[in-house]
Formats: sequence, structure tokens, C-alpha cells
Amino acid sequence: MYCVCREHVELAIDKFVDEYEDAPDLVNLQTTAFSAWTPPEHCDWCGNKAEVLVV
Repeated sequence: MYCVCREHVELAIDKFVDEYEDAPDLVNLQTTAFSAWTPPEHCDWCGNKAEVLVV
């Protein structure tokens, strides 16, 4: 699972496919709320705002 900015979505998808050999689901963190989990504010690869959950 990766929380990334728009710039790093392709990188996260590639890493996910390499690791799990399956296509990930993409979740827009701006429009989705989670009851038991708070997504990180920053991208896993840079300091930009995390906008997409790759899972």
C-alpha cells in the first residue's frame, strides 16, 4: 500500500505490480473517508501532499 502525490502514482503502481503481480486499486484520498485509519499527509516518496492510495 502506498500513499502518494499525483506525480508518483505511476511509480507506486509499478512497485505494486512488481511486488504483488496484480493490478492495484486507486483511491482518491480527497473524496474518501476512513473510519479506522488516517492516511498520511505526505507522499511516501516526497514532501508533497498525499492524494492517492494505491492498494
